[in-house]
Amino acid sequence: MKRTTTPVLYFDGLCNLCNGAVQYIIRHDKQGIFRFASLQSEAGKQVQEVYRKQHGKIPDSLILEIGDQLYSRSDAALRTAILIHRWAALSKVCFIIPKFIRDGVYNIIAKNRYRWFGKKEACMIPTPELQSRFLS
Repeated sequence: MKRTTTPVLYFDGLCNLCNGAVQYIIRHDKQGIFRFASLQSEAGKQVQEVYRKQHGKIPDSLILEIGDQLYSRSDAALRTAILIHRWAALSKVCFIIPKFIRDGVYNIIAKNRYRWFGKKEACMIPTPELQSRFLS
């Protein structure tokens, strides 16, 4: 897997909540630093395998890659908020909360995301102007 310091957010491309979050990030990522890939894509499958080898399990909703570091669950969500400078102060404070509590809340949302927010039949197709920000 090619390593870069550019943050890459791997998300569940079928999840309406995840797709909405990606659209929010795109709107607020003024410097355009983030790249994206669905977990269902080839790039997403590769990063899931790397994550599985490092951590023994595969997250099914969100992975943030920065350099050689892979973050999932609440760590990925909070680091993303900090990087786009939205809710950064609150996100930094949230790191004080023990990880097992943060991830517990994250897991409840992740487990119910299709029921609460719905599910797409197919992954989103980026517009031509956003295509360069998405990995294949």
